[in-house]
Amino acid sequence: MNSQAASTGPAGGPASGSEAAAALLGRVRKLLTKAEADGVTAAEAEALTAKAAELMAKYGIDRALLAARRPETDHPADRKVDVDNPWARVQAHLLCGLASALRCQCVLLPRPDPGTRIHIFGFASDIERTDVLYTSLLLQMWQGLTGAQVPGWSRSPRAWRRSWLLGFISAVVSRVRTAEQAATSQATSPAAVEGERMTLVLADRRHVIMQNIEHAYPVTRTTQMTYSGSGYGAGYTEGQRADIGSARLRRRTGRSLTSAS
Repeated sequence: MNSQAASTGPAGGPASGSEAAAALLGRVRKLLTKAEADGVTAAEAEALTAKAAELMAKYGIDRALLAARRPETDHPADRKVDVDNPWARVQAHLLCGLASALRCQCVLLPRPDPGTRIHIFGFASDIERTDVLYTSLLLQMWQGLTGAQVPGWSRSPRAWRRSWLLGFISAVVSRVRTAEQAATSQATSPAAVEGERMTLVLADRRHVIMQNIEHAYPVTRTTQMTYSGSGYGAGYTEGQRADIGSARLRRRTGRSLTSAS
């Protein structure tokens, strides 16, 4: 995947921001290493993976609150990402679904050559989180599709595979969104120490993002992915088992959203 950076700055900010990120990612690595160890039951692995997603969501809340006190630690940003074929629109669906779950917004742009161009708007820390999860889940999605067996009765293997991919995406995005909503609800609850402040912070960030989109693209329209084929259920089941972020956190593979051209 090729990407272009647009109006972005240092993602980490002062040492405190980068140290917090490193500490959280270290905890996530340890959880996922345990989840993948021999002898761990499916229930234990699922619980460990869910905790990793919870920590990633908490990181997003912590970065937003820190930036409210120290604006230099996070900032509005945007990235243009080129997604190549095959299945460019499906890959874009995964990227935009994750971005939306992590408080970013995407605009699909025309592209002269085959593939899809996506303009992502958000705050730098949330685009970073999108990068982490997208890179990992994209790899897991291809691995899962390679191992999926198209039923002999399927009249269109390509349609079955496409519906499998969309099922996978629906499952993993739902899991990420659930973790994010839980962290947000906890941070903004009346019982939270800074619940009211956090509610205002998140609302302000949403407003900033929408203003930036409207400034860049005064006219937009909503698009929706549809599918034919009967592989959706199998893909959804595989997506429920995916490790949220494990491959991306163990090592960088391929190209990421943050690669500038």
